[in-house]
Amino acid sequence: MIKLFFLGCSAGSGKTGQGRERGIDPVVSTEWLAQNSKLENLVILDVRPAENYESGHIPGSVNAPVARWITERDGLDLELPEKEDLFSLIGACGITESSLVVLVSALPGPGEPPYPLADCNRVADTLIYAGVKNVAVLDGGYDKWVAEGRQVTADMPKIKAVAYTGTVKEDMFVPLDYVQSRIGKAVLIDARDAAVYAGEIIEPYTTKGGHIPTAKSLPARSIWNENWLYKDKDELSRLASAAIGGRDNEVIIYCGVGGYASSWWFVLTQMLGYQNVKFYDGSAQEWTKYHDMTLD
Repeated sequence: MIKLFFLGCSAGSGKTGQGRERGIDPVVSTEWLAQNSKLENLVILDVRPAENYESGHIPGSVNAPVARWITERDGLDLELPEKEDLFSLIGACGITESSLVVLVSALPGPGEPPYPLADCNRVADTLIYAGVKNVAVLDGGYDKWVAEGRQVTADMPKIKAVAYTGTVKEDMFVPLDYVQSRIGKAVLIDARDAAVYAGEIIEPYTTKGGHIPTAKSLPARSIWNENWLYKDKDELSRLASAAIGGRDNEVIIYCGVGGYASSWWFVLTQMLGYQNVKFYDGSAQEWTKYHDMTLD
């Protein structure tokens, strides 16, 4: 995951893990978006880099690259912006608490890791944290939209900025000391690649190999098929159940710096309806500053 910094801003239904009704499915198809692109409260949010957006995008979509949704703090790379900055960015994108937001990303190139998809989930999770009630991702992203011959444009949309107000989900992200206190009690999920979990590869974010004690491996790569489309809910449910066990268990997800963990948090809470899922944002980058990993 590349180091990024915070900058300024340039219908289905289902249930979330919190049990409330959604106004939009968490993963929507290109067909759905083409048929519903004129919905009055729909905001299509393109999180690709500005230069890619400017060369062509889905008509009406607003550009706010991933770099604008994160910040570096206390030596940690992917941290939440301050609340005031986050709310200002959301409002500048024309998003309200009740908007239907569809996030558009790129797909990984041949042989590349799914960083663009994880980054897209990171933005989705951040919007949900900030209180946006209906957040979805576009399955297949911009690449699939273009491959199907759907309309694109280089025209810039007129954005009606709003003063965003929302209720932050204070219990969604947990700090290091909370994670330490829950070892042996909660189910810790390591969303990094299996070789990283096993200590065979040490990522540049840490100096120690292995994983947090008691953590189980559930790589984010397993969320998507070979075409980088989301696997169906039944298959995702089987993967989750095998690692987590009972659905009533408390789950704490981490990864290297907070990217891959975003994907499983989104899938578990928004697609599969898990109720008690926490996000350890400091992840291995922070943990290894103060504690050892294990190879058990």
